[in-house]
Amino acid sequence: MKLARRPATWVAVITVLVIGVAAWSLWPSAPPVRVQDQKIAVLDGPGDDQHVTLDASFFPPAGGGKAPAVLLAHGFGGSKQSVRDAAVRLAQEGYAVLTWSARGFGRSTGQIALNSPDYEVKDVRQLVDWVARRPEVQLDAAGDPRVGIAGGSYGGAIALMAAAYDGRIDAIVPQVTWYDLADALFPDATGRGPDNGVFKRMWAGLFFSRGGPTPDAGAGGLGGLSRLGGTATRADRSDPPTPPTAQEVRCGRFLPEVCDMYQQVAQTGRATPKAVETLRRSSPISVSGKIRIPTLLLQGRRDSLFPLGQADANARAIAATGAPVGVAWFDGGHDGGNGEVDWLHERTLGWFDRYLKESAGAEPAGSPFTVTRDGGRDPGTRRPVQLHATAAGYPGLNGTARTVVPLNGSDQQVANPPGGSPASISAVPGFGGLTGAGNLSVAVDMPGQSADFDSAPLTAPLQVTGSSTVKVRVRSEPGQGSAAGGEASRREATLFAKLYDVAGDAQVPLLPEGLAAPVRIAVPEGGTGEATVSLPAIDHRFDPGHRLRVTFTTTDLGYSTPAAPAVYTVGLASPAVTVPTDATLRTPSTGPAWWTWTLPLVSVVVAAALLLAGRRRGRDEPDPELEAVPLRIDGLTKAYRNGELAVNDLSFTVGHGQVLGLLGPNGAGKTTTMRMLMGLIHPDAGEIRIFGHRVVPGAPVLSRLGSFVEGPGFLPHLTGRANLELYWKATGRPAEDAHFAEALEIAGLGTALERAVRTYSQGMRQRLAIAQAMLGLPDLLVLDEPTNGLDPPQIREMREVLIAYAARGRTVIVSSHLLAEVEQTCSHVVVMHRGRLISAGPVSDLLRSRTSGNGSGSRLEDVFLDLIGENA
Repeated sequence: MKLARRPATWVAVITVLVIGVAAWSLWPSAPPVRVQDQKIAVLDGPGDDQHVTLDASFFPPAGGGKAPAVLLAHGFGGSKQSVRDAAVRLAQEGYAVLTWSARGFGRSTGQIALNSPDYEVKDVRQLVDWVARRPEVQLDAAGDPRVGIAGGSYGGAIALMAAAYDGRIDAIVPQVTWYDLADALFPDATGRGPDNGVFKRMWAGLFFSRGGPTPDAGAGGLGGLSRLGGTATRADRSDPPTPPTAQEVRCGRFLPEVCDMYQQVAQTGRATPKAVETLRRSSPISVSGKIRIPTLLLQGRRDSLFPLGQADANARAIAATGAPVGVAWFDGGHDGGNGEVDWLHERTLGWFDRYLKESAGAEPAGSPFTVTRDGGRDPGTRRPVQLHATAAGYPGLNGTARTVVPLNGSDQQVANPPGGSPASISAVPGFGGLTGAGNLSVAVDMPGQSADFDSAPLTAPLQVTGSSTVKVRVRSEPGQGSAAGGEASRREATLFAKLYDVAGDAQVPLLPEGLAAPVRIAVPEGGTGEATVSLPAIDHRFDPGHRLRVTFTTTDLGYSTPAAPAVYTVGLASPAVTVPTDATLRTPSTGPAWWTWTLPLVSVVVAAALLLAGRRRGRDEPDPELEAVPLRIDGLTKAYRNGELAVNDLSFTVGHGQVLGLLGPNGAGKTTTMRMLMGLIHPDAGEIRIFGHRVVPGAPVLSRLGSFVEGPGFLPHLTGRANLELYWKATGRPAEDAHFAEALEIAGLGTALERAVRTYSQGMRQRLAIAQAMLGLPDLLVLDEPTNGLDPPQIREMREVLIAYAARGRTVIVSSHLLAEVEQTCSHVVVMHRGRLISAGPVSDLLRSRTSGNGSGSRLEDVFLDLIGENA
């Protein structure tokens, strides 16, 4: 009989594999998207008397019917073609999408006014009027269109500005853009504003050079390159060459007043009051407090043009109105990087689903704060992996805590060379975006131009998230002056502050993201000046043994520096750097490898093999006394290859109706225990019994266990619903036993169940994975960190689901680092440390046993820390 069963088993396995491959290749492709090119006439200008024709494209929702509208704005130097792919993807997801070339770009007429309220902002208002008349666009009760705006850089700024001036706009997703364009082009890290700022001459030159079309360039600056989140794509290569006029030779397609402003500041390197007024009128700072709608700010970490501080200012201004705000620092920006195009699309789509479609199951905002971090390399493809650290709140650039790191170094003389050349290098503006290679990773500080101050080697890792501060003292050498000619300039020192990661004397120091903070410090001749400098905001891990180095240089290639030679003595007014940290950011332990997407099908093969192996080992002898006990673990032991015990003589019992929290610090052995519980690895000693049956690979009793451990794996091209259905088919159990309705209700994904999983956020995948674990309503449910990626309301819902699930006579085991949540969710806990059992029992008994002497109750967190401390 055994020989007769084996062929049938393998036939079933092969059949499922064939079905999976067929589903992969034959699953219906996304619905086709139609595009309708449009010429939209608008009136703008201070007197509403300038006629402009905007070259636009309209993408009706692919599924037909009425839908919310999304306006997609392009970056500086781009056109509507730059955002075409993004428009198609949104239309496939059920949105009506309008793209357009802004005035002065592409085939649109008019001149570039830098998103002025009198020009580009008025144009967008009339574009909203246009979509409101389209029969495909959904209207609200007041007859206004449901509409959002997204865009990068120049397009991100118009999204912010339009939201302040047009109350019909419901949600926006600005990307890699500015809050104060004057501050962005004339930054001063002492906080004294653009009047005291240092001119970003290279970025400004790229911005303002050749604004008109040329035979080899699209419209606008940057040689026709669309600047969107660190990517660079050719725009309008098919545009016919247009000979430039004399005005375009001088200023491109900019308004004359904008051109005149640039030419003046480019010559002097200083911001004039008129320049500051012009740039700020085109900036969200001018409408602070007027943007009161849900805003998702996507800012690149690799961005020397619009660094993270610009997004921070936008976030603080909008949050002050009470509007929902999400902030994400991703691996990209104007200086290159990965770009994370798919992930940014997911975040944008989730935001609009929530606030435009108001889908009940839509991800509310992802996490309020997300930071992309390096996750090493995928073991299969060897490609870099991005991990997304998340937090329940955005702390700003000061972090949730500040750490003072002492610095060493005596006062040092530095020289500003004649003409500012040769210059030190922190980043080459635009280099990474133009080449796709990211910014220059190695900074160059010219000898004699820099002063260094180092910390001692770190004894523990230090994750810096935000903007550090340092206090500097500068003394002018008698008779040297300062550097730019003129009585006022002779009393200023221009310096560039940087925070390096120094791994060792033999290695080149790393300048995170290639960022520097420019400052002007008033220094009387022969006297001393001091300033507190805010270093560039970063998210960077300094490893043990590394040193922090604060460096001040007198020159930087990207900036306008004084031409006259000068010598200064630079020292620290306070011998320390204060760095921000954010302990609330949680980083996943690993990123999804290429092979995770094959898990649903590969698991079928593995399960079949284990089933056969289990049969070869002989029949399981159940323990009748434990038949009603969901879980009994006795003397469980598992050692690593080096002999260190991951789990050491662990024993505990879990009863019916319990929600048990498995607690312990990292390395306690929790995940190893859960993997042995699932039959994925063998214990070296001891045993696990589920309802009296010993757990071995392929044991039939494992069908009574549902689990979710170490991250979800789904087929990305299938919908959430199709993934669940395929998974259940692979088990070979009847469809009526799956209880799909209950599982889908638990997932709470609403209409997102019909979307491809590749469009899901981390939180949505997490909820789908938990629903998959609950298919069949298993008697024992094992969940590893089930609340990862969920926001507070979803965590509360998950708590209610787990408690209700156990109340029906089933048992739940949860591993979590959220101790406050465990305290509210779990009836019992098991505490592990270094592989050993520290404590087990009801949560109430554990808290009661640790009640403080004054009679006040303890928190589980306090008890946990006490237990770990006692057993350290």
